[in-house]
Amino acid sequence: MVIVSGCLLGIHCKYNGGNNLSEKVLARYRTQGILPLCPEQLGGLTTPRVPAEIVGGAGQQVLEGQARVMTADETDVTEAFIRGAEETLATAKIFQVEKAILKACSPSCGAGTIYDGSFSGKMISGDGVTTALLKAHGIEVITEKDL
Repeated sequence: MVIVSGCLLGIHCKYNGGNNLSEKVLARYRTQGILPLCPEQLGGLTTPRVPAEIVGGAGQQVLEGQARVMTADETDVTEAFIRGAEETLATAKIFQVEKAILKACSPSCGAGTIYDGSFSGKMISGDGVTTALLKAHGIEVITEKDL
């Protein structure tokens, strides 16, 4: 069983109400057990929603209380992102998931590179909140860009 960001499978859970359908992900994992999840929805956020970025660090710093997740209109959504990460981890444990394919650059799902919190398109090294939590529990996380 593999967790896959719902948006990569064509589910309309992206912040703007759309999706990030990846034919490459579908082709590679279609015959395996796929568990589609959107950590942001699991955390209680609506779709569509105002875009968010991590301010002051990356996912690990959010989990440690040293950074926040803020929307473009300056609403603090940190708790929703943490709750979504925790729900994703709980689901991964139930299904004994060892791998996740998550959306690149996302403040939840990004792995290795995320937006810098300025809403300017600038990237920094780091993981999203969900990715950081999954990795801390031994779950391998890659993005669609790694395929």
